[in-house]
Amino acid sequence: MSCDGCRDGNEIDFDFTMAFQPIVDIKAQKVWGYEALVRGMSGEPAPTVLSRVTDQTKYSFDQRCRVKAIELAARLMPADCILSINFMPNAVYEPRACIRTTLVAAAQSGFDLRRINFEFTESERVTDPAHLQGIIAEYQRQGFLTAIDDFGAGYAGLNLLASFTPDIVKIDMGLVRDIDSDFTKRAIVRGVTSICRDLGISVLAEGIETDGELHVLMDLGANLMQGYLFARPELETMPKVTFSETLVAAQ
Repeated sequence: MSCDGCRDGNEIDFDFTMAFQPIVDIKAQKVWGYEALVRGMSGEPAPTVLSRVTDQTKYSFDQRCRVKAIELAARLMPADCILSINFMPNAVYEPRACIRTTLVAAAQSGFDLRRINFEFTESERVTDPAHLQGIIAEYQRQGFLTAIDDFGAGYAGLNLLASFTPDIVKIDMGLVRDIDSDFTKRAIVRGVTSICRDLGISVLAEGIETDGELHVLMDLGANLMQGYLFARPELETMPKVTFSETLVAAQ
């Protein structure tokens, strides 16, 4: 199988690597997985790298990101952890054809497909919702986990959630920040977690920086968490996680 992107897409002309940030299972107090975050070869942030990606090279870039993340994770990541990879829905032309590179990279690295979670951000405008639905269905058929990233910060919101059922919803850090002192944010996140619970979707809160945010999100039912409170991203390294002393005392 092939598609226009496979045949006609231009190759990127720059190198990049990945930083990794832990995702923790807060109840079990263990690392659930690691998110792969694109970085420049000297640690330049993601926006610097992404600014070099064009419409003509986005397919090549998306494919190489997946391969790089899998190859590094196979070498660095514990065998019981999930690898979260961000993908660009608008860079996937034909889901079955475009996933071939990922399948080959996983096979060559001995990486179990069930340990890969594909995240797409709702902050990227999806021009064809039916196409996105087809991508998610194919990924789930292949055995991958799927997640909506930055939920609450993008274009589609609840309409996107109504179109398909991902395995995970990641609450945007804008809703997480100061949630312990903001009634409106608490009410919104309470509603989202309630909906996800009814749909059998796990909730992951990202961008947690304080004990106050952590405890409110625990009370609201977020079972997975990510943020500087636990660990910052590190270049080509799986960072050690620090669990809050107040959390340990409360368990």
